[in-house]
Amino acid sequence: MKDLDTKMAFSKMKYCPDCGIKMIYKHAGIYECPQCGKMDKDDFGKVKTFLDENGPTPAAIVSQETGVPMITINEFLRLGKVEIPENSDVFIKCEKCGTDIRYGRYCPECIKSLSNKIRGALAEDVVGEKPRRKRIGEQDNNKMFFLDKRR
Repeated sequence: MKDLDTKMAFSKMKYCPDCGIKMIYKHAGIYECPQCGKMDKDDFGKVKTFLDENGPTPAAIVSQETGVPMITINEFLRLGKVEIPENSDVFIKCEKCGTDIRYGRYCPECIKSLSNKIRGALAEDVVGEKPRRKRIGEQDNNKMFFLDKRR
């Protein structure tokens, strides 16, 4: 439930603190009031602006400086909205095998394995065939019939 609350925290509609009307989403977590022109940022906008201005920074510092909770920053990493730099000492972990990754939920090897399992689960015996469409004027000799039903 906590993850759902986090997802909702950075996807809520913004209302202008001055006018009280719904703000328009511009880009990258930045909103603008159509009436007074005031700009505001959601959590993602705060994190992105901070990183744009300060460069690669540890998540704990980003959280402290922006007021955005660590759990929300971790969700941004899991969604691929932000990345950990290549030369970092700290990474997030693949949810399947625990190896270090810079962003996302799974490492490339686990994604490949999961994809193969999904492909295997959708074997040909469970995949239906599309019906051949009747042409105008063609008789339908392949109707489905039910037992105990009379016309």
